[in-house]
Amino acid sequence: MGSASSVLTQYDIEEVQEHCSNLFSQQEIVSLYQRFCQLDRNAKGFISADEFLSVPEFAMNPLSQRLLKMVDGLNFKDFVAFLSAFSGKATTQQKIEFIFKVYDSDNNGKVSFNDILEVLRDLSGSFMSDEQREKVLRQVLQEAGYSKESYLMLDDFIKVLSRSGLKMEVEVPVD
Repeated sequence: MGSASSVLTQYDIEEVQEHCSNLFSQQEIVSLYQRFCQLDRNAKGFISADEFLSVPEFAMNPLSQRLLKMVDGLNFKDFVAFLSAFSGKATTQQKIEFIFKVYDSDNNGKVSFNDILEVLRDLSGSFMSDEQREKVLRQVLQEAGYSKESYLMLDDFIKVLSRSGLKMEVEVPVD
């Protein structure tokens, strides 16, 4: 598994399965490995940000720049772990933890009003004004018992998202 040109052994597959909390079957891991090898154009054993941008769905995602910070230099095992948040078998908790990492762009373990506002700006583009985004965000935070000045830790973030009725049904095709 050190380089993309190597072959996955049964041990490698089981190790990757364990690393991603068994969210992918062995066949899905083999399929993901084939996709990983296609993306790893230089066969270095990891995927660069530029290689990730070759995936049209990823490149068109309004959060792609934030996601690139998370994926640049991923080896296969971490690539599968990254994708596990998009698995149909992932729990809501696992998905929220992933979303928290997207919002926590400076990796300080907390999300500020401005962190969330930046993501909302990326997602809504010109469809909403800054004032509208701020108003919506203030209301969501207030309903969960927080203010604009609050810093949300992961547990707080879970509390806010669980009150929002958010549906997290995005899945990644593995074949």
